[in-house]
This record gives sequence, C-alpha cells and structure tokens, in this order.
Amino acid sequence: MTLLRVIIAVAVLGAVLPVSSYAGQPAIEITPTTATPGSTVVLSGKGLGSFKSVQFNKVTFAGLPALIQRWESDLVEVKVPVKAVTGPVEVLVGKKKLAAGTFTVVVPTIEAITPVEAERGTMLTITGQHFGVTAGARDPNTMFGVNDVVIGGVIVRPRRWKDDKIEVQIPTNAASGDVVVRLASSDPLPDGSCCAPVEYVQSNAVPLALIPSVRVDPMSGPVGTKVVLFGQGFGAAKGENDAVWIGDNLATVAKWNDDVIVVHVPLGAETGPLVLKHQGRQRALGTFTVHVPKAASITPARAPIGTLLRIHGEHFGFYSESGATPYSFMDFNTGENRVEIGGVPAVIYRWHDDRIDVWVPFSAKSGPVRIYRSAAKPKADGSCCQERGEVVADAGEFTLVTPVIESYDPKSAGLDALVTIKGSGFGTFLKTAEHTGLGLSQKAYKRRLDVEINEPEPSGTVVSNVSRTEVLFNGAAALVQSWTDTEIVVKVPHRNLYGIGKRGAFFDDLSTGPLVVRRGSWDVLPDRTCCSPTQWVTAEAGQFTIEAKGLPDDSYWKNNRPDANSNQ
Repeated sequence: MTLLRVIIAVAVLGAVLPVSSYAGQPAIEITPTTATPGSTVVLSGKGLGSFKSVQFNKVTFAGLPALIQRWESDLVEVKVPVKAVTGPVEVLVGKKKLAAGTFTVVVPTIEAITPVEAERGTMLTITGQHFGVTAGARDPNTMFGVNDVVIGGVIVRPRRWKDDKIEVQIPTNAASGDVVVRLASSDPLPDGSCCAPVEYVQSNAVPLALIPSVRVDPMSGPVGTKVVLFGQGFGAAKGENDAVWIGDNLATVAKWNDDVIVVHVPLGAETGPLVLKHQGRQRALGTFTVHVPKAASITPARAPIGTLLRIHGEHFGFYSESGATPYSFMDFNTGENRVEIGGVPAVIYRWHDDRIDVWVPFSAKSGPVRIYRSAAKPKADGSCCQERGEVVADAGEFTLVTPVIESYDPKSAGLDALVTIKGSGFGTFLKTAEHTGLGLSQKAYKRRLDVEINEPEPSGTVVSNVSRTEVLFNGAAALVQSWTDTEIVVKVPHRNLYGIGKRGAFFDDLSTGPLVVRRGSWDVLPDRTCCSPTQWVTAEAGQFTIEAKGLPDDSYWKNNRPDANSNQ
C-alpha cells in the first residue's frame, strides 16, 4: 500500500470510529486530578451523549466503576470509588470508550493533634492533609455517608472542617485511644445502580490520652483567696513533687485529698496560669486572675458606736479563714482578714467580694477605715509559711460621734404618752436584733427558762439578742416610734403589772428618774475572736416623771392580776 492510501484510510477510520486520545491528549478533561476516595470529580468534554442506563453509561477508576451523580452531553459528575487507586479514568458510552487521563488517589493523613493529653470536653485540633473541603451532610443516614472523626472508639461530628484542619470537641463518653479521620462514600451495586453500603477510608491513627477533668473555683481573687481544685486521682496525700502554681508563685497548700485540693493565693502572686504538678507531670488548668482590693465608699462616714458601717468596692475576696464564717455570730473568728476603724478592729458582720459590713466597735476612734487581707508565701514544699504579709486597701475617713441630747418634751407624762428627744449623733435605729448563738437557740427549744438573755454566758460569749439602741425611763426600756440621727420619739413604758400585790404597789413604782439614750457595741478580743460583752455609750436627757395616767381600771386588778382569787 502506498503512503497516500495509508493516510486516506486513517482519515476515514478516524471519522467513523471512537478514539481514546488524540495527539497524546485525553479526549475528556477531569477535575480535580487528585482527590480522596468519596470525593466528587467532574469529567467534561464532547461526545458524552445522553444518559440511558447504568449499564450503558459508565465511568471507571483503574477499572473500578464509580457512582454516577450527574450525566449531561458535555459533563459528568461521579464519586471516586472507596477502593480506588491511582490509575487511568475512562468514560464508557455504550461501546465507545473515552480516556480522561490519570487520576491520583490520596488518603487523609493526620500530622498532629493538639493537645495530645486533654480533658473530656476540650476542643481538639487535628492538622494534616487531604481531609476534604467539608464533612458533608449533617444527616449520618445519607446515602453517601458523612465524614467524621473517631476518638477512642466514639464517633464525633466535628465543629469545623477544612482540608488541612479539623476542630472537634472531645465527648464525655470518649476514652483514651486513637484519633482517626474517616472519609465516607458509597460505590454502585454490581449492576451499576445506587448504592452499596457506606464504607470509610481511614487516616493514620494518632494516640490521645484523656485525663480526668479538674474544676477550679474560683479562678480569680485577691491574695489569700481560698482556691479549690475538684477532680480525681490527686492522691491520698500531697507527694514530694506535688504542687500548685499561680503564675510564677507557689501556692500555699491547705488540703490535699484524692478528690480535692485546697490552696491559698500566695503573697505577691500575679495573674498567670494555674498549674497543677502531680507526680512530676504539669497540667495547666487555666488562667488565674489576681485582683487588688479597692474600696469606693463608706456609709455612713459619721456615726456613733454600734452602727453598721458599709464599705462598697470590688475585689475584697471572700472570707474563708479557718472554719470561720461571717454569718455565724457565735462562731465568728476575725482571722487574718479584718477591717480597722481608726486602728481598732471592727466586728465583721458580712464580707462579700463587693461589700463588707462591719459594726463600729465600742473602742472605735475617728480615723481611716482600712481593709486588711493577709496572705503568706509558702515554704519550698508548699507548706505554710516562709513569710506572712498583708494587702491593705484604704476605704476613707470615718468620724466617730457621740450622742448628744439637746432637749426633750414633755418632762412628765402618763403611760403610752409620746416623748420627743432632740439632739445629734443618735445614729440609726437597729430594727433587727443581734444574732443569737446556737447555744441560746438550743436552750430555747429545750424551754430552759433560766437563760439570762441579757448577760454573757459563763464562757464570756455574748448571747444577747436585744437591740443595741435603747431609750430608758428610769431603767425601763421604751417602745421606739421613730429614730433618726437628730430626733427620737418614744412611748412612756409600762412597768411589769404582774406580781403586784395591790394597786398601791404599782403607784409606788411610778417615780421620777433619768431619761437615757444609749447605744451598745462590742470589741474584738485581743486574740481576734469575737467578742467582748456589750458595752454602752449613754447620753442622759434629764429627769422624767411617769405620771399616774393611762393606768388600768379596777376591773384589771380584779380579773387579770395573778393573785385576783387570793385573799391578799
């Protein structure tokens, strides 16, 4: 055959027969040319024809049929088969075979996980390559499956998914074990229809160690603050290499049990990471913020003893010294946290982070109000103490005033008559009674009538529950109608009418005597425990005569007095 005949024959055959390539180039273009199993790829070109059936229209990856998702005359979308390997891609349309070139199959690869040791609930970051651009549909029952992460055998739906980074929260039911990235897909059934059960392509496995969670409360406060670590596996007692650090400062350990550790923020501590060191391993538990106490105002700035002084501000911390509580009057121990008024320790009533209430003590003096928080630097083993010190916050100046009576009217009156007392420095009236102690309550429940409510117990502990603001008529307490710093209105009191043998005895008891306004308070004892017996500041108005007015009529004495049926 001559050369001309050969050229003509090839030209005729090319016009009527399908070709897989031309001039060494694929007839069909594939995008992308590299991807993971389960990825969707697009094949575009001429001569793809229309879709007739899964037997007539096929796409293969190195001989493995792919699941067809879309077929048009110039574009076909398919999923890379789960078991695909790098090799040629071909499009089959009936008996026609079109080459799409070589497709490279890659698999997900984890390069690192952060952190490698974590608590349940922690956000885990997985970095690597070929994870795919998305985790896919949210419904795990979709026909193509959903890409996911397996942590210690537990399947987890990630929060964020990129081709090179995945973020996932470690579930509470996960266990220590391998972290694996799985890419899901589904191949066609043997007859080419959809779909075979979902299968997964897995990445390499990277180990993750899960450790018991530790809760810290609080995560902020001034020096001296008690910080509690709740968890498991701390050990029955503090070991030689066990410690808690706040920033660059070793914390003072007060208690170390298997499930709880108690430390105090050390003197000189600054904001920084709170780190638990146990059996030589260090574990960061978050950032602890060290606050500096600041006082904004005191109310009132002028007052007599026994006044409840309120200090407003921030970062006072919480009172938590050695078993003491600011809500128990009997068991209260001022400890190392204290307030001083003119250099005299005040009796603390409440201590909150933003407000402290104290009673102005009997021995208070005019001068600065200062808040003291003590703290210590521990020894090298974390025990107390290498050094002790205090952080002081100035709250302002307080002026102590003394009650002064300028006038009272009337000078004599009958029972229940109103008497007005004018002056200055009376302070505020305490409508609530002093807190009673546990011992007093127990005695009351036992109905022990011999309790001396107004006197100290033999131990010297105050158990009084009467008001610390009083007006007395010849020793008898009056009923207060109103009380301001400059004016008091009271009722002339009744004497005890019971036990009077005859009406005349009552008359005899009505007499002239001093009209007195007094305020009571206590002092903190030298050992900083509370408190001394109530002590009083007294202002005398003058003499007042209780007149024989407003007395009960004769029927009272006949029907109500205890000895009404006797011959006395």
